Amino acid sequence: MKLHFLHTLIAVIRHGSFAAAAPEVNLTASAVGMQIRQLEIYFGRPLFDRSGRAVRPTPLALEVAAAVESALGTLEQLRSRTEAAVTGHVRLGIIESAQVALLPQAMLALRKSVPGLEVHCARGVSQLLLQDLKAGRLDVAVLVRPETGGSSRLSWTPLLTESFVLVAPPQARGRNVRELLAAHEWIRLDRRATGGRIAAAFVEATLPGKREFLELPGTDAIVAMVSAGVGVSVVPELREDVRRTWPVREVGLGRRGPTRQIALVCRAGDAEDRRIQAVLRAFQASVAQGRHGSA
Repeated sequence: MKLHFLHTLIAVIRHGSFAAAAPEVNLTASAVGMQIRQLEIYFGRPLFDRSGRAVRPTPLALEVAAAVESALGTLEQLRSRTEAAVTGHVRLGIIESAQVALLPQAMLALRKSVPGLEVHCARGVSQLLLQDLKAGRLDVAVLVRPETGGSSRLSWTPLLTESFVLVAPPQARGRNVRELLAAHEWIRLDRRATGGRIAAAFVEATLPGKREFLELPGTDAIVAMVSAGVGVSVVPELREDVRRTWPVREVGLGRRGPTRQIALVCRAGDAEDRRIQAVLRAFQASVAQGRHGSA
């Protein structure tokens, strides 16, 4: 039996369902169910009544949770008390937009909390970074989570969710997104990137058959082209520094518009590695600081 299975048990009891507990333990609902089944095999009896819409813990599940919850909290305190001793190196993959928006503050936080940890960064698109992570060429990555949710063999922690917008030249003709797409050339975000595929799906749904005039790998380059009057594009919401540098008309896509989730991901077996945990906390601090700064 693995220790983190007990964390999962407590989370399911707290939330009342496998799906609701999944985000807390960075798993899919099916992976949560698999861990609970492993615990039931270990104890030889059911831990949850699954007959209703919500799962109900059995008396044994409540007894197990009561026995281990305090011990798990104590272990976590002991573990975090030695955080300053974390040393070595970690191989971090990161998408371009997060490299600008999140990495600087994350590295400042990491240098302060674990000065002995050395970080080696590699930039790339989400799909390729995910391949490198699975192949063992990276230890952890910050990327766009695949629309299907991502492999349950990996441990996912959401960092932030970004909406998409349509950007057009400042004086562009068109009252709404469809008119702007119809009246101007479409500059497509890299189709290899998860965000590029999300944006392209929105364009196809809005104006079927629209062909791209140009395809570029980065949002900044696209916004520069749009500002110059080359065309319009659908991209993730812009950073303030981009808005200041290249004036564009920015049009929201509505409540049903596409979004993308930026997440930190590592192999499931590495999720408790103190180096990975230190990197995760650093990026969470960066996100929190960004939200506070924009408030």
